[in-house]
Amino acid sequence: MQNLLNEFIQVIKSDERLVIDGLVNKAKIEDLALNLDSAFLNLLLEHDGLKKHFFQEVGSVLVFDKVKFQRFITNKSFLSDSYTSYKNKIGLLNTENQFISQSKNVSLVFPHKDCVLEGGQSEEEAKRSEVFWNELLAPDQIDQLLAPKVLTNFKRYDENGIHEVENISIKDNFLVRGNNLLALHSLKEVYAGQVKVIYIDPPYNTENDTFMYNDTFTHSTWLTFMKNRLEIAKKLLRPDGVIFINTDEIEHAYLKVLCDEIFDRENFVGDLIWKKRKGGGNDSTYLALDHDYILVYAKNKSKDVHKKKWRVPYTPEYLKRYRETDENNGRRFYWDTLSRDGLQNPIVVEVECPDGTMITINSQKSANTIREERESGLIRVIETRNGWTVHHRVYEPEEGKVLRSILDDVGTNKTAKDEIEALFNDDKAFKHPKPEQLLQTLIALASEEGDLVMDFFVGSGTTAAVAHKLKRQYIAVEQLDYIEDITAKRLQKVVEGEQGGISVEFNWSGGGSFIYCELRKLNQLWVDKIAEAKQENELLDTWHKMQEEAFLSYKINPKDIDENINDFEELSFDDKKKFLIEVLDKNLLYQSYSEIEDEDFEISEEDKILNEKFYSLKD
Repeated sequence: MQNLLNEFIQVIKSDERLVIDGLVNKAKIEDLALNLDSAFLNLLLEHDGLKKHFFQEVGSVLVFDKVKFQRFITNKSFLSDSYTSYKNKIGLLNTENQFISQSKNVSLVFPHKDCVLEGGQSEEEAKRSEVFWNELLAPDQIDQLLAPKVLTNFKRYDENGIHEVENISIKDNFLVRGNNLLALHSLKEVYAGQVKVIYIDPPYNTENDTFMYNDTFTHSTWLTFMKNRLEIAKKLLRPDGVIFINTDEIEHAYLKVLCDEIFDRENFVGDLIWKKRKGGGNDSTYLALDHDYILVYAKNKSKDVHKKKWRVPYTPEYLKRYRETDENNGRRFYWDTLSRDGLQNPIVVEVECPDGTMITINSQKSANTIREERESGLIRVIETRNGWTVHHRVYEPEEGKVLRSILDDVGTNKTAKDEIEALFNDDKAFKHPKPEQLLQTLIALASEEGDLVMDFFVGSGTTAAVAHKLKRQYIAVEQLDYIEDITAKRLQKVVEGEQGGISVEFNWSGGGSFIYCELRKLNQLWVDKIAEAKQENELLDTWHKMQEEAFLSYKINPKDIDENINDFEELSFDDKKKFLIEVLDKNLLYQSYSEIEDEDFEISEEDKILNEKFYSLKD
């Protein structure tokens, strides 16, 4: 094994993609191998020993043995460092010499695992050097993880302020704080099959995104992260439901294939191209990329399910042109010129004017039709400064317009930042919001008043704010601290009647309410504490307290850790954080609803009553 390992390291060092700061990057090796990177495989094929070990001859074709290779790189001897050695000492390796967190790694069929995401996501935090924890959990590690959770810290926001929650209705709006995967599984208990529109703007898996990844958050892990959430999202959708997924060029193609698997390829509606900026990008080496993609999938695209065509409403500004009213049917209309230049296959018609003269026009209507509609008052001939002109009535449309796939008139990133700045008097309040007009377009396209809209990456709250103004019901989920300072306060301003975004255009003046609540934390409290630690001694103190108060993984023995405490102290600050989080039982990040009556957890009577009311809504 050791000789093979040494030969392998020497070979792959020639690929500069695999060496970061002078060290071979294990996660990158795994990612290239699982994605069958041709340059990487050619490196292996050029070495006789590696070729013999990792390739099988099938007929006249050499086939890469990914299973064997994956076992090789997850073996405890592979690139063993102080952290790996320490995990081995205290028992965080399984009997096959693989890390427990990698015991069933990502494969083409995406075995069910969760990527529990911890750490920060703000622009400022993107510059920090500490590790962000993105842990993969295999099926045998998931027990209570996805069970419904206890909700706590209920508050109702309305025009009169913030109040205690006394009653909960199936029609209430909700803003939920907590890990979105776990929140979705809790919400599923009540809202499965009821959501009309889902819009999400997930992390894009790019270095410039506001979402930061450590070395283990590879392309494959990102797809697993998305798969887990999209699978439950599908269960929440109504039969005629639709999901919009905002992404960029980095993962768009891969996400499309993943969504084909989850929602079925025949339910792909199309791609929307949103022009997110105007100008800039002049320093780009190749292209100035001005757009995002929005993948659109229906739960069922059958016309038998979607009885009504998708249309977006005309704006109030556009509808102002319909100034006159038909006395017979009450419909609004305006007069427009009938003759048009540039018509394909126009009908040339002579029309008699009131003074007896004749004029010739290009029209799409025949002479008989023009005569009949003139007699009925639908067409008129009037004298203008340019001479006699034929006008016809254009009635206000009874349904909206078809949405074009290129969205270049729904606001940009700058529009969105300006909207946030106007609300909070701070241009740094939130780095990458979405403009309200973009969400108004999507929500109006696929839903009607009273329909349920969901966003489980709600961020600054644009989706919820727009849904509220458009008189839709909504459920929004966010994990990070800004949910109270940004998201909840923004929605409170909406309730109070703020006049930013689409408010003026859609005559919004305030009203309604929403309920804020949180998943009740258990081990998540310790994750937060570890993440916030700034000093070495804080982590050691935290470990001592964890032994008394936290729920630790059954796979570790605290005595083993204490006996090897010198090894723990030799770990880097980031590895100490990473390790302490790894020894926590992830099944108990949040309080399970099934244990709400357990007196050891000291759940208040108020919370018990409200949880009972919430989960009984499904009945």
